[in-house]
Amino acid sequence: MKKYAIFLRGVTPTGKNRVPMADLRAALSSAGLLDVQTYIQSGNVIAKSVLAQSSVESLVHEVIFREIGADIAVIARTHEQLRKVMEGNPFPLSGASRTYFSLFSAPAALHLIDALSRLEFSPDRVLVGQYALYTLYATKHSDSKFNNNFFERKLKVSATTRNFNTMSRLVELSA
Repeated sequence: MKKYAIFLRGVTPTGKNRVPMADLRAALSSAGLLDVQTYIQSGNVIAKSVLAQSSVESLVHEVIFREIGADIAVIARTHEQLRKVMEGNPFPLSGASRTYFSLFSAPAALHLIDALSRLEFSPDRVLVGQYALYTLYATKHSDSKFNNNFFERKLKVSATTRNFNTMSRLVELSA
């Protein structure tokens, strides 16, 4: 039995990617995941399963599509994987309120990572690590053109982005 942090990409409070958290908890529990809990309204789930990571991702995607009607990318990570993401953060803790983590649904191609790494992001800072893309924004995430959609286009892979506080809390909850 493994405990997973499950990230839903692009969940919104209204619109086509609206995923009510109470409905999600009930649907995932009915589908066989155990101890299902959600964290904030932006699509973060903690659950236990005997399934492999990729099977959890597929199951959650299918359940959300079938039961809620949203077709969204799902990324699952174990506690150990999330801990490595946090440990790989290259930015100082003094910038934690402006630090964001983008998790990929699959590894990005090396030539695309290389091309992204050569771009000028100033005044923001962007680094691609082994487990995630790390961004330190000069001001606010919403002020930058370098967002999740930008990174997905450049790396040609689905991604989902969370701030430092959310990632820290999900590391705790997934332990």
